Amino acid sequence: MVIKTFPALLRRRGCLFFAATIILVPFTVFILIVGPDLKIEQNLSQKLAECQMRVQYLEAMYRTKQEDVSILSQYLGLTAANSNTSDNNSVLSNFNSVLESLSPESKAIIKNLTMSSQQRFSSSLRLPTAYHFLPHLLDDPASSLKPAYLQSKGRTGVSIVLGIPTVKRDKQSYLLSTLDNLITNMDEEEANDTMIVVFIGETDLEYVTEIAKQIQQRFQEYCDNGLIEIISPPASYYPDWNKLRVTLNDPIERVKWRSKQNLDFAFLMAYSQIKGTFYVQLEDDILSKRGYITIMKRFAVAKTIKQDQDPWFLIDFCMLGFIGKMFKSAELPYLITFFQMFYNDKPVDWLLDHLISTKVCNWDKDMKHCKTEKAKLWIHYKPSLFQHIGMTSSLKGKVQKLKDRQFGKIPAFYPHKNNPAAQVRTQIMPYKSYTLNKAYTGESFFWGLLPQSADYLEFIFNQPTVIKKYLFRSGNHEHPSDRFYNTTVEVLPDQLSEESIVWQQYNTTTDGYLIIGGFNAFGIAEGNVDSRMGKLRELRLHVHSESENWVILSEIFLQDDKTTS
Repeated sequence: MVIKTFPALLRRRGCLFFAATIILVPFTVFILIVGPDLKIEQNLSQKLAECQMRVQYLEAMYRTKQEDVSILSQYLGLTAANSNTSDNNSVLSNFNSVLESLSPESKAIIKNLTMSSQQRFSSSLRLPTAYHFLPHLLDDPASSLKPAYLQSKGRTGVSIVLGIPTVKRDKQSYLLSTLDNLITNMDEEEANDTMIVVFIGETDLEYVTEIAKQIQQRFQEYCDNGLIEIISPPASYYPDWNKLRVTLNDPIERVKWRSKQNLDFAFLMAYSQIKGTFYVQLEDDILSKRGYITIMKRFAVAKTIKQDQDPWFLIDFCMLGFIGKMFKSAELPYLITFFQMFYNDKPVDWLLDHLISTKVCNWDKDMKHCKTEKAKLWIHYKPSLFQHIGMTSSLKGKVQKLKDRQFGKIPAFYPHKNNPAAQVRTQIMPYKSYTLNKAYTGESFFWGLLPQSADYLEFIFNQPTVIKKYLFRSGNHEHPSDRFYNTTVEVLPDQLSEESIVWQQYNTTTDGYLIIGGFNAFGIAEGNVDSRMGKLRELRLHVHSESENWVILSEIFLQDDKTTS
C-alpha cells in the first residue's frame, strides 16, 4: 500500500487547479465576450407563449366537450332511471348496445357520469345557463341557438378569428369594401392562419341569402378555402322587442338597437370561440393597416410571455367603440354571459368596461387606483391598426363622425416597386404630377381626367415577359368613385398563333388583343394569366365608355417569374 505524503497531495491538487484554470478561463472569457444568444432566447420565449395560449384554448375546448358529455349523460341517466314502460326499456336497450360499441375510455366516462342518476337529479345544483338570462330561447330550444344560415368550410385551429357583425343599413353599406380591405392587407401566410366570420344580424332569410351571395361572388376564392364564413341567427334567438324595459331613460328605439347589438355580439362570439386562439371584434365599416394580423399576433404573444406578472384580458388595437378589441378565445364565455345577463340594461362598450372594472376595482380605493389596475387588464396598442370610416349608423338618425387619431394617415395608394420593366403610356390626361409612370414604379398613384371610350393604359414590356398574375385597384378612400367602369384587361402574346386553341378560348379585340378580365363593381381587376399564353409583349387596360368621374389607379401589380409581391 502506497501512502502519499502531504506535499505530494498539494502538488497534485496544484496540477489539477492549473489544468482547470487552463480550460475554464478561456471558456469563461469566450462566454463573456460572445454573451448569450438573446435572439434564440426571445424566439424560445415567443414559442413558449404561443404554446401557452394554444394550451389555454384547447383546455377551453375540452371543458366544452365535458359539458356536452355531462348534458348527454344526464339525459341518458334520466331515461334509464324512468324506464318503466316497454318503450323506455327499448330506449335503454338501444342505449346499452351503443354504449358497448364505444371505446373503454368513453364507456368509463359515461358510466361515471350516469351512475346514481336519481340521486344526482335530486341533489345536484342547477347552475344558470343562457336559458335563465334569455328564457324566450325555451320557446324553440331546438333552433334558437343554431345559425339559421351557415356558410362554412370547417376551418378551425387558426391563430386569429375576426368577427364582423353587419346589419341592414338605410343608406350605404361598407361591408364588401371592408372585407376587401381586410383581405388585401393580409399576406398568404396570414390568410392561412386567420378566419373572418361575418355575422348578418337579420332574420329575413331572403335578405341574408342575398348578402351572402354578394360575398361569395366577390370573394369566391376565400369562401372556398375557409377564410370567410357567414352566419345569421334564427328569429327565435331574439326576445319580443316590445317587452324590453326602458333603461337609461333612452328612447325605446335606442333601447331595442343596443339590446339587439348586445345579443348579436354574444351570438357571434359564441360561434367563433372554438375556431381559434384569439378573437378580434371588428365592425363592417373600417379600414386596416397592412400586416395587421402579424402585428396583433406578435404583440399578444409578447404580452402573454409576461402574463404571470400582468395577465391581460383585452388588447385594444383601436381607440373607438368596440373596434379592434382582442380577447383570448378561452375567456370569451365571461363576455358572452355578461352580455346575456345585462343585454337590456346598457350599451355593449359600457358592459365591457363594467366587466373589467368588476374584476379589478376596489371600492376601498380611489378611481386612480381603479384606472391603474384596469390598465393592466386592458392594454392599448399604439398606433391604432383600424380606422372607422362609416358616417351613418345602423341606428336610424344616428350619425357617426368619430375617427381614431391614433390610426394616422390612411395611405392613398399601394406601391409595388418591382413590376417588370416596361414602357407605359395613356391618352388620359394626368392631374398634376400623378402620372401613370409614377404609379407603375410605386412612387405615387395615377390620377387621370375623365376617361373616354377607346382610351388605353398600355404597359409595353421591354422584353417579352411571362406574367402570372395581375392586380389593378382603382379609386381610394378619399375618392372612392374615381374608378374604372366598363374597362377590360387585355394582353398581346409574343408568339402565340391565332390558330391555337388558347387563342380561340378568349374573346379578341379588333386589333388582335386577348381579353382576359375586367374591372368589377368595386373598381378592382385581378386574376391569373393562362400559362399557355407564354410570354407577353404588352398588357393594357381598355376603356369602353365615357366616364363622369376622374380615375385613380391606386395599385398596379404585375407578377412575373421573378416578382413575389
